[in-house]
Formats: sequence, C-alpha cells, structure tokens
Amino acid sequence: MSGEQIREAIQKTSKALGEQPGKAHVKNPPAIAALTDGLKCRVTGPAGELAQTDMPAGVGGSASAPTPGWLMRAALAACEATCIGMRAATRGISLEALEVTVSSESDNRGMLGLDDTVSAGLQGMRVLVRISAPGTSARELEELVRWACAHSPVGCADLGTTQVDVQVDEGRSPGA
Repeated sequence: MSGEQIREAIQKTSKALGEQPGKAHVKNPPAIAALTDGLKCRVTGPAGELAQTDMPAGVGGSASAPTPGWLMRAALAACEATCIGMRAATRGISLEALEVTVSSESDNRGMLGLDDTVSAGLQGMRVLVRISAPGTSARELEELVRWACAHSPVGCADLGTTQVDVQVDEGRSPGA
C-alpha cells in the first residue's frame, strides 16, 4: 500500500473506533507451540501462520531455527518499524529508508535455574532506528520515532508488570 492508502485506512478505522470505542478491544489470535523434536517447537496460528524455534546445542537444541528470544526481538523490531511507517503515513511523511535493529543481553543462569537471583528475562533491550525522509528535519523524525515506539503493541507489552495467567492442563494430549 502507498502512504496515502495507509493514511486513508488508518483515518477510516480511527473514525469508526472513535464512534464505537467498544469495538477497539479485540481478542488476539492465539499462538500454539508444540514441542516436536528435542527442543524444536512448531508454532501455529488459526489462519495457517507458522514459525519454528530451536535452541543452541549448548542447552540441548540443534540450532536448526531461531530461538524464541530472537523471535521476540524480531517481533519488537517489526512492530516498531510498522508503527513508525503508520505514523509517517498519517503525518504525510514519505520515508526514504527505515531500519529497526533490536538487541539485548541475557544471563543463561536464569533460564537454567542455576541462580534464583538471576532473571531469565532479556535485559538491556536496545532499539536502534535508522531513518531518513526527504524534507523532514531530524527533530521531526525523532518525534515521529518516539511517538510510534510509545504506541507499539509489542513495545508496550511489559511482561514484567503484565499479569500472565498460566494454566496447566495435565493428562490430555495436545489438540484433544
């Protein structure tokens, strides 16, 4: 879609949700991960979406696919880039280039349970945005990026403070 088509779609949806805010709250489609071989997972969605993960050999995987942590960074990078693109379109800014890099560190002692004082979570998340748009000042681009990142659904998902309801269903085969 062109920037104009994106802007029109966002304006139409924004108008409809402004008139009927109850329709803004939606249930997101589930992602279902099944352990398939060793530490390989096949992740599927209701419309045929597919992703696969694996772990490095050092923790028992075969390194045949991205790790779940990499997919999380990829999801954040894609979501930030998408929101920046959407905001640019609504502002009439034509992006010449946009690249979002997400990096982090982790301490494997947390995931392996070697030290209960060490978090298993990704730490030091960094988002680097390389962006250019003819006729747009550095200040305008900075504001555009900061606004978009503050409105990114993946970027706003703080699992450290978000309540995650964990349920365990024992004794049943997956899909039964």
